[in-house]
Amino acid sequence: MAILSLALKSLLNRRFTASLVLLSIALSVALLLGVERLRVESRNSFANTISGTDLVVGARSGAINLLLYSVFRIGDATNNISWKSYKKFAEHPLVKWTIPISLGDSHLGYRVMGTSRDYFQFYKYADKRSLAFHTGQPFDNVYQAVLGHEVAAELGYRLGQEIVIAHGAGKTSFTLHDDKPFKVVGVLEPTGTPVDRTVHVPLEGIEAIHADWIAGRQVRGLNISADQALEKDLTPKAITAFLVGLKSKIATFRVQREINDYRKEPLLAVLPGVALQQLWDLIGVAENALLIITLLVVAVGLIGILTVMLASLNERRREMAILRSVGARPGHILLLVTGESLLLSLVGITLGLLLLYAGLIFAQSFIETHYGLHLPIGLPSLREWLILGLVGTSALIIGLIPGYRAYRYSLADGMSIRI
Repeated sequence: MAILSLALKSLLNRRFTASLVLLSIALSVALLLGVERLRVESRNSFANTISGTDLVVGARSGAINLLLYSVFRIGDATNNISWKSYKKFAEHPLVKWTIPISLGDSHLGYRVMGTSRDYFQFYKYADKRSLAFHTGQPFDNVYQAVLGHEVAAELGYRLGQEIVIAHGAGKTSFTLHDDKPFKVVGVLEPTGTPVDRTVHVPLEGIEAIHADWIAGRQVRGLNISADQALEKDLTPKAITAFLVGLKSKIATFRVQREINDYRKEPLLAVLPGVALQQLWDLIGVAENALLIITLLVVAVGLIGILTVMLASLNERRREMAILRSVGARPGHILLLVTGESLLLSLVGITLGLLLLYAGLIFAQSFIETHYGLHLPIGLPSLREWLILGLVGTSALIIGLIPGYRAYRYSLADGMSIRI
């Protein structure tokens, strides 16, 4: 304790230099833990995009491609599924519920998804959390729309406003279904998933706006009004994909095999959890690169300790000589310098934690609103404690280098002849 007390007094005597080192360590630790929490919560948010769904079914392509367009609204399907095939498996005795999905249109850069009211009842995310309405209610009319939270917030839409859907999934479209506008009847609570960036409309609404279209093209001279479209049979002829919930988890592989072996149409059924893991393995490289960069930042902070302490050793030879003259041994000098390094690292780690929590308090709501990531303000996880322990241990090991040099200096100065 006497050594640590002496180390503290020595650091206070060099408070300006010590403060710079502390700031470097604190910022490094805060950045490291911040990136770690972002990494963990990003992965959790990614994994929680869809929950409680046993199978995702689409046209035969690849598992990752199917997951991208059906769940993340990224890219386009290679083909559609006939309504007849969908109904066959929707009425399967082992199937509890299904959610049909029809994609291909957009609104000001946001994807438009045709679906049924079952979507709001059965779609789950983040450990089986149900969708909740911020305002309004589900659609119950052909020309009604429910907006994801981000769509409503970014475009400033309110209940009762009319929106126009554009043909195609691009941000800019020259083909608008402006003769058949949709009325906003609901806005969903934020979920941190692609749901927030989606405009939801009835499947019948998708059919209605394409009533005067054939084979993906508008028929010139054929103008069917919104009211006239309602008089037609708006049962979909095809959909993009559908989600499946089964009565028993045991039946998952059986139903998946039946769908994949369906002879009347090439279909693909994937387990969302498996496909999510495959997709994360592809994009996890960026996560690892970010972690490595942050570790390098911490390494720079630790090297800063080493550099400052080594640079100050020559100036402290008089201090060491005085300590030797009052009875300090070379081992005491070693412990003193190493203790200073340990104190700097411990105080720096503490300040880093305080900076992290202060940043979370101020930025939590902003990050959740704009990026859909919930960063919890809680005690460090086991992994974070291990990271902090590694930083402290590294600082202690680094402190042994100037400590050993101080030991050699004090030993040489103690053996030198003084006149």
